[in-house]
Amino acid sequence: MEEKRNDQELARIEKVQKLIDLGVEPFGSKYERDALAAEIRAKVGDKTNEELDALNYRVKVAGRIMAIRRMGKASFINIQDKSGRMQGYIGLDVVGEKSYEIFKLADIGDIVGLEGRVMKTRTGELTIRVDHYMHLSKALKPFPEKFHGLTDVEERYRRRYLDLIMNEDAKSVAILRPRIIRSIQKYLDERGFMEVETSILTPSASGAAARPFITHHNSLDKDFYLRIALELPLKKLIIGGLEKVYEIGRNFRNEGMDTKHNPEFTMMEIYEAYGDLYSMRELIENLIRTVNKEVTGSYIMRCGENEIDLSKPFRFVSMADLVKEKTGVDFTSNLTFEDAQKTAKQWNITLEKHENSVGHVLSKLFEELCEKELINPTFVYSYPIEISPLTKKGKDPRFTERFELFINGSELANAYSELNDPFDQKERFITQMEAKKLGDEEAENIDDSFIEAMEYAMPPTGGIGIGIDRLVMLILNKASIREVILFPTMRDR
Repeated sequence: MEEKRNDQELARIEKVQKLIDLGVEPFGSKYERDALAAEIRAKVGDKTNEELDALNYRVKVAGRIMAIRRMGKASFINIQDKSGRMQGYIGLDVVGEKSYEIFKLADIGDIVGLEGRVMKTRTGELTIRVDHYMHLSKALKPFPEKFHGLTDVEERYRRRYLDLIMNEDAKSVAILRPRIIRSIQKYLDERGFMEVETSILTPSASGAAARPFITHHNSLDKDFYLRIALELPLKKLIIGGLEKVYEIGRNFRNEGMDTKHNPEFTMMEIYEAYGDLYSMRELIENLIRTVNKEVTGSYIMRCGENEIDLSKPFRFVSMADLVKEKTGVDFTSNLTFEDAQKTAKQWNITLEKHENSVGHVLSKLFEELCEKELINPTFVYSYPIEISPLTKKGKDPRFTERFELFINGSELANAYSELNDPFDQKERFITQMEAKKLGDEEAENIDDSFIEAMEYAMPPTGGIGIGIDRLVMLILNKASIREVILFPTMRDR
């Protein structure tokens, strides 16, 4: 069905034909610009008009018209490129009659090229005195009224292109996110880590506890999963002798959506042969500190009302100690499951059918009572073995050599001294399959190819996963993951 257009759109479409009648292509071609708005300001923004006259600084810029002030035979326009805005002065006596006729067909949202000399107006505004005006592309739709102030943020995410045009903060996030990733890559590359790429389509959903997306490969007539983690392929590379590897890539989990979760998200995992939990602790603490400083110029991370000083050492504390601080119960003692259940009940914690051990109760108490209070960077270590199927056992076999890093009440990273015993690994996979039968939809599947790889000997290894989206949220002080993903998954209107 053909779209019904409003009066403004119909008027713009009429101008398309008028442009054609003037010999102008409404949706033009290549334009050779030689400057951006920010570059012009940086170069001559502090000069007087007299100095600019003497300099005779000429530029060619291009961008989207954001404002027009018509004054008969002369007009001012504001155009916006990726670096910011620049004013242009267009006079009939300078550009000529035909060019001015073309300019009179311009609307807010059109994309144009301006060539001329940089000057300052009487009010001190840096301005291009245009002597060549070029129409480049016609906008058929006007901007929505008050788009910048929309209370329906869902609409901003659905039409991100408009958000980027109207919202400087959204554009800043889009520009700074890749800077954060480049800084991470630089940090790791300088320390001898190699960036690799592994498959998104996998025959088995493993490497994490999560529900997968399933797709079908027609040629093989076989179901595949979109990967839920990067872990097992990277460990195979460690077994293969690459020793220090990392990957930054998309993962997919068929789960709920909220301010911290999107079904597709960017994850980084790092593995170091001959390392362990403690080498990962040092690596990631310094990485976060370095990247924040490089991108923001400060060791202070601002998260809402909280100011977090990354220059201070991160706290390192066991899960059992945190729960003991909160409940008074010591989960490193010989508690029975019945004792643990009583503690959960006292704190109004509901246990699922598969949460049937002391370790499960400890983990649930920590999640419900402690996580949100961890504002300053905190490594929480010594996780129960029941929830850590890929991790080496600690000195106390009920617990593993694992930590999670929390900042501003949210989990950011998850690290292990990696399990490299193939017998133990297979037993853990079998235990996870039993949990799946009891209703744990996120339990690990058995990955026989990984067990086979381990039987060729995997070196002692340290590994860590970090949510890139969450790190960007922290560094750029954003409360929702949708602010830092250009095209988040959305419900239908």
